[in-house]
This record gives sequence, structure tokens and C-alpha cells, in this order.
Amino acid sequence: MRAVVVTLDADFHAILAVSGAQGPSVIRMRLQGLGAAKVVEVVRKVLARFGVELERGALITVKALKTTCHRLPIGISE
Repeated sequence: MRAVVVTLDADFHAILAVSGAQGPSVIRMRLQGLGAAKVVEVVRKVLARFGVELERGALITVKALKTTCHRLPIGISE
């Protein structure tokens, strides 16, 4: 399985976008104040929904009302 970074930090998305890199895949959590159990629940849902995309290389942003997915490298085939 391909590596996936789970973070609150926007820098991973920015670095991958600027560099044109194809990985690692990143899940950026834009949800504040979640306990560990809730984070695990959200990540499991993201993996279930976007597993194929994450395996191929993707940037995923999780917000309260919306989750977005962009394939890596950014700007090639969006």
C-alpha cells in the first residue's frame, strides 16, 4: 500500500502542488477539536471512499460539510 500522510497542516498540499510530485498521498483534516477516536473514524471513512485515489496518489481535504480529492500530480489531469 502507498504511504498516506494525515495532517492538519496545509504545507504538505502546497509542497506537492508546487513540486509536481506524485506522492505521498495526503489527507488534510480541516476539522478542529476532534478527539483521537473521531479522527480515526473520519480517516476510515476517507479510506473507504477514496482508497483507489489514495493508492494512485491524491490530495484529500476533509471539511465539516465537504471532502475534496485531487489526483497527483496537481495540474496534469484534473
